[in-house]
Amino acid sequence: MEQQPKQAQRIQTSFINGVERKALIWLAERQPRWVTSDMLTLVGTFGALLVGAGFVLTHYAIGWLWLSVAGLCVNWYGDSLDGTLARVRNRQRPLYGYYLDHTIDCVNEALMFVGAGLSPLMHLDLALALFILYLFLTINVSINAHLKSEFRLTYAKLGPTEFRIIVAVMCILIISFPSWVTFGRPVTLVGHTVSLTSLDLLTLILVAALSLIYVCTIIGDARKYAKADPPKRDSGN
Repeated sequence: MEQQPKQAQRIQTSFINGVERKALIWLAERQPRWVTSDMLTLVGTFGALLVGAGFVLTHYAIGWLWLSVAGLCVNWYGDSLDGTLARVRNRQRPLYGYYLDHTIDCVNEALMFVGAGLSPLMHLDLALALFILYLFLTINVSINAHLKSEFRLTYAKLGPTEFRIIVAVMCILIISFPSWVTFGRPVTLVGHTVSLTSLDLLTLILVAALSLIYVCTIIGDARKYAKADPPKRDSGN
């Protein structure tokens, strides 16, 4: 979902932003009148549930990853289209939409990350680390939306849609080449030897990249706020 307080400026600079925006407007204009933004929000959550279930079911067969791929598509459809539908129909609800956006997004991400972590394809610790980092970025977006009326949807030209695509491609590759599941050598960490899977390695790369983006963002924002809000001089004698 992409609604935010009315006064906040949307910042969307992802690689496929132009194409995606046109596609969403095209879809929104063709939705039946009985379809509402809240219904699409529920569709997005259903998609997240499918993603998590697909990962968990890989305990039985790797082919269940197709369910996760389908879930990513359903999640994109509902999560990206609900706000667009409201704007196309001029029925925005900035306060309600912003609240529901962040609340449901956290639920959706929890379903997907925990589902992946409960699968045999990646370690739960890494899945939760990536989820925590996502929450850090979400909190930073909310703070900036309040302090400088800026609602940033992307970092380093990567947004939710790009990450969905990355995960979907990785799932398809694992289905096509099952041996990739156990790709990588055992690694010894704090006296424990663990065998990293291909999704573990992808998660480590994402954690490292997003951590760097987060730290750089925090430093940059802190400098801007420090300049805008300089320390007060001592007025005492």
